[in-house]
Formats: sequence, structure tokens, C-alpha cells
Amino acid sequence: MEPSLRGLFVPLITPFTEDGDLASGALEKLAHAVIDAGAAGLVALGTTGEPATLSAAERHAVLDVAARVCRERGAALIAGAGSNDTAGSARELRDLAAWPQVSAALTVVPYYTRPSEEGVVAHFTRLALHSPVPLIVYNIPYRTGRVLSAQTLLRLSAVPGIAGVKHAAGAVDQDTVLMMAGLPMAGLPMAGPAATVPSGGFAVLAGDDAFASPLLALGAAGGILASAHLRTGEFAELIAAWHAGDAGRARALGHRLAPLSAALFAEPSPAVIKGVLHAQGLIPSPAVRLPLLAADQDSVRAALALC
Repeated sequence: MEPSLRGLFVPLITPFTEDGDLASGALEKLAHAVIDAGAAGLVALGTTGEPATLSAAERHAVLDVAARVCRERGAALIAGAGSNDTAGSARELRDLAAWPQVSAALTVVPYYTRPSEEGVVAHFTRLALHSPVPLIVYNIPYRTGRVLSAQTLLRLSAVPGIAGVKHAAGAVDQDTVLMMAGLPMAGLPMAGPAATVPSGGFAVLAGDDAFASPLLALGAAGGILASAHLRTGEFAELIAAWHAGDAGRARALGHRLAPLSAALFAEPSPAVIKGVLHAQGLIPSPAVRLPLLAADQDSVRAALALC
């Protein structure tokens, strides 16, 4: 059974203590807070959670916390798993079976090695065949070095076991528009009487926060939005407004939230987000792990002014 991937999913930061250890209590409180504010679910160990710098024990602890919160709250849990190694990614995905609350895995397009688009399709087809949970393809070419055409994205949408895509192309470009145009449609109301939302068991999730509103206008099912650590309720309302066909309300919300997203990404994520959450007293320190650096205080103050 395919997971429900409609609505707002918050890719949780991993808070650290002043000594640099995992702050599990702060993570749990943050998870509850975003669900209270309207998030449909959580993403654990996404890029925002700095998983590359966490030990295996810390990654397991993060999943334990997120799974417990989602079980208690009846919320969806997506877990980040996978790399540019197909065999290694398959092992990571198999390990997710230890957390039955995980309903889907966010799995990045192979980075650095820059496989062909045929190689990307083969990679995900192999992973989907054996994964204990459906996959969400993480399409983020400015991190991976691999641009995917609309044709390839549509091929991936037809692979059994692939439930959706986190689309972070850095723009609403031609391939984005053609992908949305090529997906099956469910006939759900959007901005006009003839408009529809893509369906067919494949969900497009906005992954570039500043472009979330226009992608939702094209029919995205929801978003995985790091900016939604702040003003969570308004991001959830943005998604709901586009789904309800209230274009005026949705457009106004999108315009209001875009400057916040720009401010929160003024430095490499999640540095500014952590700086703001710490300034608000929600996490014990603004620390990130090298090679990231803590955000400059000017960046934090600029983002705080928009919260």
C-alpha cells in the first residue's frame, strides 16, 4: 500500500548540545511542535539533519525518536537512506525494517559519480525491487551533479515501489513543467474549475522552499520544506490553500513566506535554521558539524526578523 504523501513534511534538524552531543530531548520536542502546528509528517535523516556527520548510533537514535513521536501522533515518517553506491543504498534501505513506523525512504539521485540517466533509472529500479518501504527519489541536481530530464522523471514515476519525488531542481524549469504535465491526473480542484492534481500513485513534493508555491500551483502533492521549522502552520496552510483551489490565499501566503525561506538559506543549510531555533530557545545550541560552520549572527538576525 502506497503511503500518503500529501501535505507538509518537515525535514528535522539534528540538534546538538553545547558539548556537541546529540540532544535527543530537544529533537523530540521539536518533532511534537511541528506536528502540533500542522505538519502531516516528519523526515528523519534528510540533508537538513546532517546525517553524513552522525555516527551509526546517532542515526539510530534519531530514528528511534522520530518513530516514537510519529507512532504517538499518528503522523507519517519518511527516513533518509541511500548514497551513490547502489549496493550500499540497498543495505541502508533493508535496515529501515527495524523501524516499522517508517512509511517511505527519501533516496538521493547518485551524486559525484554522475551516472547516465539510464544508470539512475537502473539504480532506483534495483533499490525499489528489494526495499521494505516505497522510495521517494530525491532530485537535487545542484548537489548531485546529475540533471534529470522530464522523460527520465516520468520513467521513474512508473517504476513499482517508487512513490514520489522530492523535486529540488533550483527552478520551475521546462523539465519541471513537462514532468507535471505528463503525470496522471486525479481531478482534484486547484486554481480553476478545470485544473487538477497529479495522482496515479506518484507524489511530487516541493523540495526547494522558495519555489514551493509555484510548484504547488502546478499540482504538487505537498512539500518537504526545511523552512517550515519556522511558521510551520503557515507553510501547512499554503499547501492546503493550493489544494483547495484558493489561489488568492495561496499566492499571498507564498509571497509572504518566500523571503523567510531565502533568509534561512542565506548560508549552507541548516546553519541559519539552527541559529534561529537556538535564539528562540528551542534547541540547546546552534552548533553544526564540520565541514559546516555556524551561521553568522547577521544572517540569524535577518531571519529572526521574518519569523
